[in-house]
Amino acid sequence: MQDLDKIIWRDALTLVDFFASWCGPCRMMHPVIDRFKEQMNGRADVYKIDVDDRQTASFTDRYRIASVPTLIFFRRGEILWRRSGMIGYEELVRVLEQLEKSERVEQS
Repeated sequence: MQDLDKIIWRDALTLVDFFASWCGPCRMMHPVIDRFKEQMNGRADVYKIDVDDRQTASFTDRYRIASVPTLIFFRRGEILWRRSGMIGYEELVRVLEQLEKSERVEQS
């Protein structure tokens, strides 16, 4: 748990994918997230958190993860962008590019 807090409190943009192994849309998102992590080559750190893992339950509760998949971009502990549900690779890249320019993305 402390490691997760250290991760999101760094200066780096950090994408956290809250997922569940039983979730079909989550499984469909895994290739998108994996591609994003590989192609962005360090522009954002990417972590996956299983919402059913008891060790991360307080972290999941703190961010009120009610549905999966839920993606959150953090920097210095602040939520810069959040979305539940599926998202395409290109849209995820656009979100990252906007965050690199402005520190926050307007939610639609």
